[in-house]
Amino acid sequence: MKKQTKIVAAALVAAMAMFTFAGCGSSNTGSSSSGSAESSAASNSGKVYNIGIVQQLEHPALDAATKGFEEALQDKLGKDNVKFDLQNAQGEQANCSTIASGFVTDGVDLIMANATSALQAAAAATDTIPIVGTSVTDYATALDISDWTGKTGKNITGTSDLAPLDQQAQMIKEIAPDSKQVGLLYCSAEPNSAYQVKNIEKELDKLGMKYQEYSAADSNEIQSVTTKAAGECDVIYIPTDNTMASNTEIINNILEPAKIPVVAAEEGICRGCGSVTLSINYHDIGYAAGEQAADILLNGTDPGTIEIGTAKNVTKLYNPDITKAIGLTVPDGYKALEPEEDN
Repeated sequence: MKKQTKIVAAALVAAMAMFTFAGCGSSNTGSSSSGSAESSAASNSGKVYNIGIVQQLEHPALDAATKGFEEALQDKLGKDNVKFDLQNAQGEQANCSTIASGFVTDGVDLIMANATSALQAAAAATDTIPIVGTSVTDYATALDISDWTGKTGKNITGTSDLAPLDQQAQMIKEIAPDSKQVGLLYCSAEPNSAYQVKNIEKELDKLGMKYQEYSAADSNEIQSVTTKAAGECDVIYIPTDNTMASNTEIINNILEPAKIPVVAAEEGICRGCGSVTLSINYHDIGYAAGEQAADILLNGTDPGTIEIGTAKNVTKLYNPDITKAIGLTVPDGYKALEPEEDN
């Protein structure tokens, strides 16, 4: 777990520099020129912003989102004007709550919550400190908001990692057009996973495809639940699910020998046990969340008025190793997953 020590804010500079900051702070954060102005403004102010990051667990997708978030704030505020305290909850809800409460005690300027449990913990810990989420599928579900408008109306905004479910359903149809039953494999303890499953069922209904849910309460049940699904289904769908993402080896060891293809909702799961995916770029949604955070910190924008952001682009990808192993012919229009870069 990475832990950076809290940095005491630098002394304020002369009143003229503060005046300059006030003038620049009204710039539009959406343009590259305003980004330079914001960075200059933060530098001139002498303000060092302390950001607490609670990440639900270590995973390539979540790691990429955190990296994008940090890069955006460094670009907008200047590297010397922002300090990050990144703490990883190792997949435990209790750890998320402890970390978030610690950030509140420390009086951080903003909390970034990476993934659903992290967001829920941060929301429970404070209703005053701004919270920016990322890698969260559905904010209305995560925050129990019934009258959803696209904005939370709370001290919270962020970006979503939801790829279009109608297109994911079409992918299932593309790779398994004669499927007798689609298995929907997810963790029942993750509300955003349940949200995706319920909504992709509506899309599968439109396509006339039969399906069955296979839910595991935690990682201890994944092997038995996946084995049951393998015996009853000819294609599996896995939503963006952190529990499943952390156990792709177990899933693949069951489904690959059975030659059952997997449509994964995100690239990390596809690398571990998937055949194809409709992928978003987690670095990009993290960067967009960082831009939202800069707007809040520099311009005093109310997080509750900032619309939840979504991924701008999606890409059809396939896993060459797994598709070869199970003998799946990939339809046209899919791009092979590139090897992961060594860190």
